[in-house]
Amino acid sequence: MLAGFSRPSAGEILWNGHDVTSPGVFQQYKLQLNWMSLKDAVKEKLTVLENVQWFELLEGKHGRSAPAIELMGLGRLMNDKARMLSMGQRKRLQLARLLAIDRPIWLLDEPSVALDSEGVKLLEYIIAEHRKKGGIVIVATHLPIEIEDSMNLRLPQRFPRRKTLVDLVR
Repeated sequence: MLAGFSRPSAGEILWNGHDVTSPGVFQQYKLQLNWMSLKDAVKEKLTVLENVQWFELLEGKHGRSAPAIELMGLGRLMNDKARMLSMGQRKRLQLARLLAIDRPIWLLDEPSVALDSEGVKLLEYIIAEHRKKGGIVIVATHLPIEIEDSMNLRLPQRFPRRKTLVDLVR
């Protein structure tokens, strides 16, 4: 709902005191939003640099791609085709895109999946830096991420847990 893919069945989602489900408000709201999903939207035929620059140019920005790629530890791969990247490197590429686009609200769906421990530390660092600049970060994850002053919400399971063979033997 926060990303605008579905509407609330009850209640409102307010942004600056206005309901984001109204068309004019939603257009302004989504310009503040940077969403990162499990699907990486990496263009495999483009280089690492071109993948970030493409999104940066859509924003009317320039000059942020290379520093973002460097920060995410992909500098030596900047001119390589994205199809050559591992899953962890693809995730770092997504994070570099977040940095280059630089919108105030980040919605992150499982941002640490496929990252090694160094990648998770980088993720925690860029989240902390974004928050220091006044940014908002909303993370949906089942893997622990250290975020200072975070608010953790645990939602009830939608479906009962399936029994495993061990459960049946007991």
